[in-house]
Amino acid sequence: MKKIILIMLVLSTMLFACSKKSADGNGAAADSVLTIYSYDSFASWGLGKEAIPEFERQNNCRVIMITAGDAGEILNRLILEKDQPVADVAIGIDNTFLLKAIEHDVFQTYKPNNLSLIDQNTIFDTTFHLTPYDYGYFAFVYDSKKIKKVPKSFEELLSSNFKEKIILIDPRTSSPGKGLFLWSMAAFGEDGFEDFWKRIKPKVLTITSSWDEAYTAFLAGEVNMVLSYASSPAFHYEEDKSTRYQAFIPSEGGFKQVEGAGIVKNCNNPELAKKFIEYMLTEDFQKHVPLTQWMYPVLPTVTLPEGFKYCPLPTHDLESPKSTDYFEEQWINKWLDIMTK
Repeated sequence: MKKIILIMLVLSTMLFACSKKSADGNGAAADSVLTIYSYDSFASWGLGKEAIPEFERQNNCRVIMITAGDAGEILNRLILEKDQPVADVAIGIDNTFLLKAIEHDVFQTYKPNNLSLIDQNTIFDTTFHLTPYDYGYFAFVYDSKKIKKVPKSFEELLSSNFKEKIILIDPRTSSPGKGLFLWSMAAFGEDGFEDFWKRIKPKVLTITSSWDEAYTAFLAGEVNMVLSYASSPAFHYEEDKSTRYQAFIPSEGGFKQVEGAGIVKNCNNPELAKKFIEYMLTEDFQKHVPLTQWMYPVLPTVTLPEGFKYCPLPTHDLESPKSTDYFEEQWINKWLDIMTK
């Protein structure tokens, strides 16, 4: 009998151990695997490759990165999976998609202990569903070999002869696209919104679904200008040793993007997710932001590389219009009506 009991105990222990294995086949315990949704550049050549291995080492865990498109696409996926979440953490949901994220209740609230270490002006969600990890300004990046007379304002851009020379990005799927959508409303108001888009339309060659797609086409020479970030020239200086690609922020004012990360509501591994959010606000993570994200770190103690001296800053920030999901849907429909006819 003792032998039988011993065998049963061994078998039950083995079954329990097997039940704790993750589905990835590598034998990692379920509570030591963190699944993260991110946009493509974060995982493929950005911050993920630099910072994730250190987090895995510190926490004796494994991180599974799943690319899910740009910010809007990530958020849409979280909404679809709300009842059965796959991800523990989602990265890249910024201030332009904050309202939608809160209204659809896809993130749990969490106020990090390390929040006191960062620039308090970057805290864009006082409900603490999303924690900031970098920021920057939207801008128009241009090829200085092809454009000699650079516009100084939106008005000069709209009055220019850049026919089919610009690539823009869809505000329904991408944060830069949503940024320009809100930026134009902040600069021109509801009364001038439609006029802005009607005037810029002839200058647009195409509208892509993601920043990666837009910037790849720009670098391939398909257009002379693209919607991007004011910090894009830093990338070209540091990586290519070139100042060919430059950026301008219209004099009407700049529009700040703050990118955030959140813990998915009812996720599989909330405790490890909390550790990751805390980690994002440390020097170990933040030191990689400038040369991988090509954005500004939220930790003020991080030294910026030399290339950031080529990044323009706005004379002043424009405030995002206060809105609701219904409000944005109405204006997105107007945008679609103008840009698809």
